[in-house]
Amino acid sequence: MIGKETIRTKAHELGFDVIGFTHAQLPEKTGHDLDTYLEKGHHGDMDWLAGKANRRRTPVALWPEAKSVIVLGVNYGPKHNPLKEMKAFSNESRAMISVYARNQDYHDVIKKRLKALARWLQKESSEYVKVFVDTAPVMEKPLAQQGGLGWQGKHTNLVSQKFGSWLFLGEIYTTLEIEPDAAEIDHCGSCTACLDICPTNAFPEPYKIDARRCISYLTIEHKGHIPEEFRKAIGNRIYGCDDCLSVCPWNKFAKLAEEPAFLPRDALDGPKLAELAQLDDVQFRKMFSKTSIKRSGRDRFIRNVMIAVGNSGDTSLIEVAQSRRNDKSEIVREMASWAVSELS
Repeated sequence: MIGKETIRTKAHELGFDVIGFTHAQLPEKTGHDLDTYLEKGHHGDMDWLAGKANRRRTPVALWPEAKSVIVLGVNYGPKHNPLKEMKAFSNESRAMISVYARNQDYHDVIKKRLKALARWLQKESSEYVKVFVDTAPVMEKPLAQQGGLGWQGKHTNLVSQKFGSWLFLGEIYTTLEIEPDAAEIDHCGSCTACLDICPTNAFPEPYKIDARRCISYLTIEHKGHIPEEFRKAIGNRIYGCDDCLSVCPWNKFAKLAEEPAFLPRDALDGPKLAELAQLDDVQFRKMFSKTSIKRSGRDRFIRNVMIAVGNSGDTSLIEVAQSRRNDKSEIVREMASWAVSELS
């Protein structure tokens, strides 16, 4: 039978930074926590979470034949602290884009590596495999903790002792029986830095998040108007928010990403709000080709840009906001009018 260390070696060769193994089962509590999250409506309009909740609870609910899960992570650690960047960009009427979205879509990059590892594993073991990145109904973070990659912090994201907050995750389900690694324990202690820094108070309690109040959700997943109560708190963040990740003390062990696909493109490293506001559909698709941002579409993106314009305090951008008041998109027009009123 193929050994764990052989699999680890191959995974490292393919560009994975951390690899763990666990059973294709999650505790019942994981499913109960998901039910509570959905019952409270904390998922907002992410209907895909509720629609496949039963298949998400545990790996064997998605694939009954699965025996083991290989959990893998790739480091995307940034060169600069996003909290410091955000302030500097804001002073220059530049936009803040979440670290993970400043270059190629990680789903595409990681899935290629997962498929390569899975093909090799299938050939070596003659067992069946399935690969997943986070677009599938998979409880990635609980599996990553169970496989020893890190633990879910009080902000609900994975924290690694080796890489801090900055790991992309992927999984291989397999019919191969593999001895599980020891689960990681919680190392958050009494720290509440991630909870305290949240601009919109999105954490009703430690280890619980209300996505409807989360800037990442509002700027990426939410399809309609962003409620006025959150607009000022959004600041210059036009796609995602890294605050709770950035402030984590475990980032003292973080490492700069080595994968070129995860290093920021110059055009996405604090782009100017005035230029972003002028993008039409064609220009948007060209600028954000192969990135995660392209998935959200031009209208939602420009909606976010208008909020950042309104928060900029830069009166030279009034004309830019005025130009979008006749936009084809109703959500853009609404936010453009708000921006004009904020700058007037």
